[in-house]
Amino acid sequence: MILNYELQINSDSKNTPIVFIHGLFGSLSNLGMLARAFMKTHTVLQLDVRNHGKSGHSAEMNYGLMAQDIVETLDQIGLPQVSLVGHSMGGKIAMRTAHLAPERIESLAILDVAPFAYQQNHHDQIFKALIAVEQEKPQTRQQAIEIMKKFVADEMVIQFLLKSFSKGQWLFNVQALYKHYADILSWEEQPAWLKPALFLRGTASPYIGKPEYLEAISRQFPLAEIQDIQDAGHWLHAEKTAEVLEQLHRYLNN
Repeated sequence: MILNYELQINSDSKNTPIVFIHGLFGSLSNLGMLARAFMKTHTVLQLDVRNHGKSGHSAEMNYGLMAQDIVETLDQIGLPQVSLVGHSMGGKIAMRTAHLAPERIESLAILDVAPFAYQQNHHDQIFKALIAVEQEKPQTRQQAIEIMKKFVADEMVIQFLLKSFSKGQWLFNVQALYKHYADILSWEEQPAWLKPALFLRGTASPYIGKPEYLEAISRQFPLAEIQDIQDAGHWLHAEKTAEVLEQLHRYLNN
């Protein structure tokens, strides 16, 4: 699948282009605060992954397919080699792409996710809210907010989700995401990636907090470095943008 994308070409740059891949329920704008910081020095590509944003909807969704989507889109644009920056689900897509096409990926930066099959369901109430909105068909954002408040207490989460609400509908494919939620949590262990990689973890986030998550990183990415972003949760790029950018600039500009 050729994905919807925004490409900012820097014709003066000799640096490897950077691709930013968002997480679950997101869109290409979600990592914009990071992408914009590299546009003066790199060509930058932001993507909507399948079943999100303005990219195509599909009944099928797994990391093999989503990695193939990335490669097909790079082929369509004509980018032979890139660096990947991915958050959460987007980080898993980036890792899977690196194993699918290792010769195409120069650097890999993963934001707050491990190459691990997570068991916890963090999104049950969110799915209830999204499905309720689909069923009740509100025509305004305020009506959608009132429906979602029955299930989701966090105003920031509601506002994040509403970035993908347009003309009374969700831009992402709620039914496909719900059906394939187990596939999104899952992970098929990959052979070791024998290039450097950067993993950034929020110290207040549970996603890279357990020993088994660190062990999974060291097995599959033996040359990886793990850097803590202090006092940041899972949305570390939004909560601690300057600190995340400092690490990305140091890593990607080496």
